[in-house]
Amino acid sequence: MESLKARGCCSAKQSEISGENSEALELYFSSCSKLDSYDWLREVSGSDIPEVVEVRFKNTRKGFYRNVNELRLKRGDIIAVEASPGHDIGIVTLAGEIVERQRAKTRNAKQEELKKVYRKAKEVDIDNWKEAISKEKDTMLRSRQMSNDLGLNMKIGDVEYQGDNTKAIFYYIADERVDFRQLIKVLAEAFRIRIEMRQIGARQEAGKIGGIGTCGRELCCSTFVTSFISVSTHAARVQEVALNPQKLAGQCGKLKCCLNYELAGYEDARRSFPKAGIPLRTVTGNANLLKTDVYRGIMWYGYEGGGGQALVPVPVERATEIMEMNRDGKLPDELIESSALKEEKKLDYTDGAGEESLTRFENSRTRKKKKKRRPPRNQQNKS
Repeated sequence: MESLKARGCCSAKQSEISGENSEALELYFSSCSKLDSYDWLREVSGSDIPEVVEVRFKNTRKGFYRNVNELRLKRGDIIAVEASPGHDIGIVTLAGEIVERQRAKTRNAKQEELKKVYRKAKEVDIDNWKEAISKEKDTMLRSRQMSNDLGLNMKIGDVEYQGDNTKAIFYYIADERVDFRQLIKVLAEAFRIRIEMRQIGARQEAGKIGGIGTCGRELCCSTFVTSFISVSTHAARVQEVALNPQKLAGQCGKLKCCLNYELAGYEDARRSFPKAGIPLRTVTGNANLLKTDVYRGIMWYGYEGGGGQALVPVPVERATEIMEMNRDGKLPDELIESSALKEEKKLDYTDGAGEESLTRFENSRTRKKKKKRRPPRNQQNKS
């Protein structure tokens, strides 16, 4: 079952999945597989015979297949689909109206010719599929040794067998172009199958290996990210992140994928901001932009010669107004008018209930009465 985790099979037994038990399917899809898709149109999808279904295989490989035989397919069904050559075994992740919307997100969605769904997987198909999966780890280790013996500057990161056990995809990473024609001959003779070499990048390799990021959580590429979009330093500049390569790079050595998560929000918020390179001219002196608070809409300026010690928070509207005055040849007295200055309120701690003290429920201790000290016995006897 360890080899099945790459396909998301980590919550139920394979024998339970292949049956028609709905409870087993629900248990199966309660797992945290990165290839799962959430069907947010499941309540409005009426037909039980979908025209197109989304099918997942291993790691980040997914595909869309046409249901030419008009089978009753639902999420979680194991099916046999068309491959070149032979057939492959996959798991349905989406079926219904949501599939066309999901397909529109992919590249060349209209030009792509969809392959066919042959049938629901039989018991024989699943047995052959499980047998092929059991060979993957041993095949990967042996293929690495073969590539080292041939002196090839490449690393084979993973192997995926086709469902009918007639073809294998070897995923490799290499910095330069590699001539692996001799390696293909050696692999074909050793394993007696068709060989396909597929190059992957550093991000895909990190997703296969997994790990913990600097945020303390599991890597995004090994949990939910399936399509890797290029990340540039422009995303860091827009979000006012320090351009430190050691902090911006992930475990793959590339820029972190999370730099793109909030990029669209920052770009939308910055549309109302004036250009950063234009200084604000006032009677007091010229002020240059030092930093910005994007979501609060505040630009922090410092006067020339001030050494950046006295920063003045200027709202975006005020900065735009001063630039328009400078174009007309006018100079305001200050960056912010004295009437517009407001004292900042100091935020003291308040609990959720709005009470003053956190110890209000504790019982106050009553003061004990001091007892009178008795004189020593010797003094009592003398008296």
